[in-house]
Amino acid sequence: MKTNFPKNGLAGLTQNWSSDMLSGFLVFLLALPLSLGIASASDFPPIYGLITAMVGGVIVSFFSGSALTIKGPAAGLIVIVAGSVAEFSKFAPATVDASQYGWHLALGAVVVAGILQVIFGLLKLGKLSDLFPLSAVHGMLAAIGIIIISKQVHILLGFNPLTAEGKPMVEPIDLMLEFKNTLFHIFAHKEVDLVGFTSLIIVFGWPLIPIPALKKIPSAVVVLLVAIPLGMYLDLHNVADVKNAAGEVITKGYKPLLDFDKGIVDILGVNVSFEGINHIGIFIKYVIMFALVGSLEALLTVKAIDFLDPWKRKSNANKELIAVGIGNVIAGILGGLPMISEVARSSANVSNGGKTRWANFFHGIFVLIFLLFAMYCSDLIPKTALAAMLIGVGWKLAHPREFGHMFAIGTDQFAIFIVTIIVTLTTDLLVGIGAGVLLKVLFHLVRGAKFKHIFQSMTQTEDKTVFIKGAAVFSNFTKTKQKIIGLGLDKHVVVNLEACSFIDHSVMEAIHLLSEEFKEKGGMLEIVGLERFENSGKSTHKLSSKKRIN
Repeated sequence: MKTNFPKNGLAGLTQNWSSDMLSGFLVFLLALPLSLGIASASDFPPIYGLITAMVGGVIVSFFSGSALTIKGPAAGLIVIVAGSVAEFSKFAPATVDASQYGWHLALGAVVVAGILQVIFGLLKLGKLSDLFPLSAVHGMLAAIGIIIISKQVHILLGFNPLTAEGKPMVEPIDLMLEFKNTLFHIFAHKEVDLVGFTSLIIVFGWPLIPIPALKKIPSAVVVLLVAIPLGMYLDLHNVADVKNAAGEVITKGYKPLLDFDKGIVDILGVNVSFEGINHIGIFIKYVIMFALVGSLEALLTVKAIDFLDPWKRKSNANKELIAVGIGNVIAGILGGLPMISEVARSSANVSNGGKTRWANFFHGIFVLIFLLFAMYCSDLIPKTALAAMLIGVGWKLAHPREFGHMFAIGTDQFAIFIVTIIVTLTTDLLVGIGAGVLLKVLFHLVRGAKFKHIFQSMTQTEDKTVFIKGAAVFSNFTKTKQKIIGLGLDKHVVVNLEACSFIDHSVMEAIHLLSEEFKEKGGMLEIVGLERFENSGKSTHKLSSKKRIN
């Protein structure tokens, strides 16, 4: 761990402007195509993905509770955003463009969700991520990855699957079932296929190149450098609609390239509409999903980046929620997607040598410069190239190793993981993660945990020892964790489990991370009584849930 901490504020800018500016520029190169692609996949006007990235850098960096996280639109929210646009579009008057109507109403939910996130932060709910079992969270993220892939595969091949009413399909199961039709017509758009497959090869192949200097260039940038000139050479502007044997149009309205005919002055304005409140059930559902899932993803990113930080600085989770909430209010008013602290761009910031929040600020400034002087270049980007990038993102979220990892931890955790995925794919994210949490609680009850102990922390502190009684599970460990930290990360603290009957996987992982945190701060976290437990769920993994041996 480094000890020469970077300065904060203007002193930090003076000290680190060169490294932060360079990292900000490199992150901008990554954020540019991803922001456009995420917005397009979310059924928002693509350029408004850059509005979110600009707000997340230029404005939100001054409120952030984290030194190294990058704010912007996230692939993990694509499913919710696209769903909100689709649902609100159903209420569009006959004389109005349905997609534009749905976009404006979805923005209202984004703004209210942002206000709710600010309230979360003021109420010090930065511990929100601790209230969800890790297996359900991983299941939610894997389901998001599967949904992203199910939509983007069609776009990669030049198709826009339609429902019987002639509207684009949005349900994951329908999109998966439509694979056979898309694959059957795989060569209908040869030019699009060539650009798409070339981009896909770059996305998955570039990280495998054994040349460190080249690997520092984001694969998304390489995709654009190849796909834009290739698309111009193949004249993707003139790719025609495709009809099946019955003369029915299969790709009605499909446009191979991004298109936007407005300038920066035209797009910067108030685009939000709160008419969605008239459909109160749908409005509340999406406010909750934007606020809950967005906050959860942002907090998980902050945790991950704190561990990557060379100086091991501890972020202020409550301040981070307030910052993201402020950003969502501003971005939502202007027409942008909801933002989070995004893990891929934040990780890139760390690896590129970013030192302070000014790296996020510079990333936003470079986005703003692009919007002012080069926005029309976005018209040259093939949608199929963006689809390839998003398939890469979806693959990381739903990677087979995630399934293997959850199975290794225990069959119980794997069951929660799979149930969360299945319910999410067949209903929505909120119901999916709710099903995962419910199954986790049921497992605890079956193993003998008393219902009141699932939500009530049974701890006692004596000197530097914390005694845990009853069950130590995801839903009651937050207060216990605060007591342990409160004794001093630089001290020798003992956690006594001799009176504990059950420990779940989330708590085992939390204790493991706490041990690392104590070690980094010069202290020690000693666990007493763990030898009296055995793994449950037929697992040999050290972090699997454990039950007391009678």
